[in-house]
Amino acid sequence: MRTLIQNVKILVDGKVELTSCSLSPEAVSFGVFSDHSAFDRVIDGHADFFLLPGLADVHVHLREPGFSQKETIKTGTKAAAAGGYTCLCAMPNLSPAPDSKEHLAKELSLIEKDALVDVLPYGTITKGGSGREELADLDEMAPLAVAFTDDGKGVQTEELMREAMKKAKSLGKMIVAHCEDESLMGGKHIHAGKWAEEHNICGISSESEWKQVERDLKLAEEIGCAYHICHISTKESVALLREAKKRGVNATGETGPHYLVLCDEDLQDEGRFKMNPPLRSAKDRQALIEGILDGTIDMIATDHAPHTAEEKGKGLLGSLMGVVGLETAFSVLYTHLVDKGILSLSDLVRLMSENPRRRFSLPDGETDWFLFDPTADWVIDPNKFVSMGKATPFAGMTVKGAIRATFRKGECIWNSIEN
Repeated sequence: MRTLIQNVKILVDGKVELTSCSLSPEAVSFGVFSDHSAFDRVIDGHADFFLLPGLADVHVHLREPGFSQKETIKTGTKAAAAGGYTCLCAMPNLSPAPDSKEHLAKELSLIEKDALVDVLPYGTITKGGSGREELADLDEMAPLAVAFTDDGKGVQTEELMREAMKKAKSLGKMIVAHCEDESLMGGKHIHAGKWAEEHNICGISSESEWKQVERDLKLAEEIGCAYHICHISTKESVALLREAKKRGVNATGETGPHYLVLCDEDLQDEGRFKMNPPLRSAKDRQALIEGILDGTIDMIATDHAPHTAEEKGKGLLGSLMGVVGLETAFSVLYTHLVDKGILSLSDLVRLMSENPRRRFSLPDGETDWFLFDPTADWVIDPNKFVSMGKATPFAGMTVKGAIRATFRKGECIWNSIEN
């Protein structure tokens, strides 16, 4: 099917151009198209819409196999399409955990059957993704896994992480680390900061994150393994990564929309504010913004982590960790970073599309695009989410900019214009 998108803005070397676009599974081209009969669909961009490269998220929980009461590959990838994403990397805290070729094959079968966008699965670093004891079958998973991670668990000993990095390097694979030293956490629910003090709650220390970041960066430098840090949330982690890059360490990092927009002063005693790592201090948030501005932090990932309403309905102390974000990320960040002049639209696209694709060797997405309407104001209503997960700290927030259509391999997979 061929689509003509008329009167649409595109970004060329950071500058805005008004053009029209011919899009098909085979190719994309820009210019003037006078013969509309050659197209199956014609969409008018009204000279306001932007046509932007399909987003890529390297940190998404699709929950299948094993937890389809929370999300499925079908609903999760449809939510991705609604948010402008055309490529996802699926985290491995599943049942069975993809710690062997056999277990990974079960996930791949579901992806092949139900995925609406490109989905590349991770393999675990350790058996069962426990962060302890012994390595998973990295050799046999290497051809099938995008990288190795135990997201949700930090690898708890230096010896085991050293062994993992050596093996990953030999296989040409990256270690993607959830940095969390369980012996240093302190609490289990929220950041050890202002809100925790005011409510007499034992908080999660920043040290539990940055100490493992420090350890891993030294190991990555020693071994020469490609290394990526998940969901950076502390100012110390930003500083450590910045210095490691100056030394030439092959390391990158991501942070999430909620860490860039909110801090622990915004907390409410609701499960939709509970995630791991937790919302940190205002100083941490500012350090993260500085990190994306100076290139220390390479990309923004949602850590989309759906749970059931019951699992998220028990307040900060009783709810499970994790919030959803695929359907809101781009609009939230456009509103709070681009529209406020902190970040350019080109830079946001780089952080959410170009950099993750380059670092993780994801599909190039040449015919993957989404239509973004920067003039639209809307209120985030979780009840309207495509995702089965509804817990978001952004519920009720008014944001600027809406995804109007998403194209993967030239085919329209989301279209709110015609809905």
